[in-house]
Amino acid sequence: MQSQRSVDKVQFPATPSRRGFLKASAAVAGAAAFGPIILRGAAPSTAANSKLNLAVVGCGGQGRGDMKGLLSNGARIVALCDTDAGMIDQARADAGKPGEGAKAYADYRKLLDDAAAFDAVLIATPDHWHAPLCRAFIKAGRHVYCEKPLTHSVAEARELRELARANPKVVTQMGNQGSASGSARRCIELIKAGVLGHVREVYHWGIGVTANEGVPKGEDPIPSGLDWDFWVGPSPMRPFKKNTYHPASWRGWFDFGNGGLADFCCHVMNMPQRALDLSYPNRLVLNMENGKQLDGKAAVEFHFPARGNLPPVVFHWQGNGKPPEEVTKPLAEVYKEKMPDGVIIVGEKGIIYTSHWNEGGLIRLSGEARLTDVTHHEATKNVPKTLPRSAGHGAEWINACRGEGKTYSDFDTGGLLTEIGLAGVVAVRAGKSLEWDGPNMRATNAPEADRFIRTEQRGKWMV
Repeated sequence: MQSQRSVDKVQFPATPSRRGFLKASAAVAGAAAFGPIILRGAAPSTAANSKLNLAVVGCGGQGRGDMKGLLSNGARIVALCDTDAGMIDQARADAGKPGEGAKAYADYRKLLDDAAAFDAVLIATPDHWHAPLCRAFIKAGRHVYCEKPLTHSVAEARELRELARANPKVVTQMGNQGSASGSARRCIELIKAGVLGHVREVYHWGIGVTANEGVPKGEDPIPSGLDWDFWVGPSPMRPFKKNTYHPASWRGWFDFGNGGLADFCCHVMNMPQRALDLSYPNRLVLNMENGKQLDGKAAVEFHFPARGNLPPVVFHWQGNGKPPEEVTKPLAEVYKEKMPDGVIIVGEKGIIYTSHWNEGGLIRLSGEARLTDVTHHEATKNVPKTLPRSAGHGAEWINACRGEGKTYSDFDTGGLLTEIGLAGVVAVRAGKSLEWDGPNMRATNAPEADRFIRTEQRGKWMV
């Protein structure tokens, strides 16, 4: 999230304040003794084909890109919120005329006070702010689109999954945009139909796993217009260091992001997780010593148990290495020395390759000469389409906010993906392989890893 240069051109309708709402909530807290009670604002009703009044929280590059996509699909920008005034200025410029009247906020809590003025919120802050913001806006009854990974810790992901289930009228969508791909959905259909036979191995390569612990040396003056204390927010306070965290390098520090594994797990694992009905891994094998990946080994192996008639699966996050040559041979035959990175699912009867985003799926079954586009594969053309096709990830969310259809990557689904990926991050940070009890969010052989599962937070920024 980034601060404001107050240019308040829009008058918002009067609404009860956030503090008033919390006071009223406290008055009924005693009712919890008679059974569970859910306190939430009413999810707004948005008529079909009407504009969705949208607040944007986090106006950096990803937020601006998401914002423009949502604008093109029927959103109306009414508010821009960031702890960096310069980011708000850039977002207003990127939005063009539709952004001219958007009200600027440096503090999301003031935005919550004006919640009656918008229907939905786009959250595209650094990862450490995702869970606090999602929690606040879901409880306020606003529809939420949040960038991936959904949270900064495993425990936060579980919390948001449960919160989303408890608030079914709030429409949620996590920003793993490849979910909307017709190619990804076709891959899921083919794998579930048994086209590949049993699958026991999945390989991904091209993205590392590590980030920096600790604090960089030195300190620089905080730029004008940036509320650095608020930007750091729930994370441990760190000195401002130019070109180190903000605006675009925070993911390389465990305080704010979690490195490449966290960055891409919700893209990479999305299609395989759905297609193979994967839940929690029961073992995470770390092939690293002193922060260095072992030669010829995947950086992290996710071991998933058998599921009914489906055999165990090992997901090899190769990191800086590559899969064995026999695995990538069908791809190398096509692309030669320009072979792309991505994901390969290895089955008894063939393979499927996709990009990191699970797009551009290619299939090759036993006996076939070459890889073929999964959407134009003659041998599987009679496998029925069982999944709806999407108008686009953002459009899907906007339509669902209007009561038309459902999102495909709601917070329950996206939260599970986040839990799986961040379990691997826990192994990396703990520096050891883990016996993983997913349902109870714990490493049974490493109680010391709990501090990476449930991270301590500075509470003064929370509502």
